[in-house]
Amino acid sequence: MSEPEHAFSPANDPRPSLLKEAMRQARIEAAERTGVVVDLRDAELARLELLSEALDPVFANVPSEVELFDRGFSRGDQPRLWIDMIAHVAMARDKRTYRLLQDSRFGRRILAESPEIPDIVQAVTAYVARRLIERERQLSDGTAAPESQACYFSSLRRARRWRGVGLLLLGAAIGVSALFAAAWFLDPFGY
Repeated sequence: MSEPEHAFSPANDPRPSLLKEAMRQARIEAAERTGVVVDLRDAELARLELLSEALDPVFANVPSEVELFDRGFSRGDQPRLWIDMIAHVAMARDKRTYRLLQDSRFGRRILAESPEIPDIVQAVTAYVARRLIERERQLSDGTAAPESQACYFSSLRRARRWRGVGLLLLGAAIGVSALFAAAWFLDPFGY
């Protein structure tokens, strides 16, 4: 008996082509979404670069011997413009609002937030001024001078070392005393 021509065969089945088409469409959509994410990230980075250019005159006035500030970009999932080790500017969720953020031991604080570059430039300028005044105050107190810090940490290490040696000698003396006491009370020869 021969099979009818309209019988089911994998070559005639329209379903694989529908699935292939659906998979192709899903790949296209995923590529477009990835492209949109990359475009958004590039747009964020471009906005931060504009802000960095606007900040050039501020950092040009910082004395050259001051090494507090190290402006630079990090290009991770959320691009950031770093002002120093603890402060940076990032874009808010709406991708149009700049946020000046500061990390501290109590968490992250928002120092300023605005969609306008001049407002953020003013906030960063105030932040830089506060940091410079704080540095001057520390230098005048003598607490931040590198030489005094080095001496302080050196003396601290020396004190720790002697404290460790003292504890070692104390432990040895207690151990020897305990050994003699045990020998005295547990006299095995009965002398």
